[in-house]
Amino acid sequence: MTRSLFKGNFWSADILSTVGYDSIIQHLNNGRKNCKEFEEFLKERAAVEERYGKDLLSLSRKKPCGQSETNTLKRALEVFKQQVDSVAQCHIQLAQSLREEARKMEEFREKQKLQRKKTELIMDAIHKQKSLQFKKTMDAKKNYEQKCRDKDEAEQAVSRSANLVNPKQQEKLFVKLATSKTAVEDSDKAYMLHISTLDKVREEWQSEHIKACEAFEAQECERINFFRNALWLHVNQLSQQCVTSDEHPSCMRISTPPRRMQSHQERLQRLIWQGEDPSQFLKPHQMILITLWLMTTVCSISNINETRAFSGKCFYDMERAPRAAGPIATLCQS
Repeated sequence: MTRSLFKGNFWSADILSTVGYDSIIQHLNNGRKNCKEFEEFLKERAAVEERYGKDLLSLSRKKPCGQSETNTLKRALEVFKQQVDSVAQCHIQLAQSLREEARKMEEFREKQKLQRKKTELIMDAIHKQKSLQFKKTMDAKKNYEQKCRDKDEAEQAVSRSANLVNPKQQEKLFVKLATSKTAVEDSDKAYMLHISTLDKVREEWQSEHIKACEAFEAQECERINFFRNALWLHVNQLSQQCVTSDEHPSCMRISTPPRRMQSHQERLQRLIWQGEDPSQFLKPHQMILITLWLMTTVCSISNINETRAFSGKCFYDMERAPRAAGPIATLCQS
């Protein structure tokens, strides 16, 4: 498939027509407008990312989150807030990157504007010159045609005055005819000169139009490549942001594994336990009663003879100790 070139497609049969050139300029203006819209989109997206990052940063640093937690869960919450802070910083950095890309797009757009302006000034001048020369040529053509009509009228007047006796009148008619012939020759030379000049202007315009088409085509190719690369870069930045944002929750999950729950409970018990070992503050006979009460319950499903023997031994020891109403009452008395 043959590559379509600007210089081979934007022409018109009318010498004064600028339809092809105007179509190219309109297309370039639309491309410049698209770059401007993408630039504004990047700036607004950067403002959104920065606002979200700052709000998230303020939330992480000012809002309390599990201040009274202890041990492993406390450390997990600390990691959690650190990761939230990191996510916020990532969004703020993304906003800065987007602003930088918007600045590059603006610089590129302004650079192409200056390049186009030089070419457009040349083309505007050649268009004006072509229109002016065409007008002069048409005026010369009208003047030539008028002089031709004057010559024809003078020749007809000379023919009609052939039978006149007055020689002075005939002489005036011949002088007028000669003058009209001279005017026709002069107007014809002027007309041909304007035609030649118009042809030179047309050739110059054609050459400049080809150069302008080549320059505009190169600019359009450059704009398309730059725009596409900027779009790809923006998408890659968003993808990297998603990957980074997903890595931080992974760190949070690693800091709170389920297997640490038992360890957390054991440390919690050691931290908040305020009691003592019961064997340190119960008296010997109270321990005997508690033991009797527990063993009686256990022995209810055991051999009855062994239970009686064990109970007799316990009651014998109890007789030697101070009496109490029962194991629960004894505990209450202490």
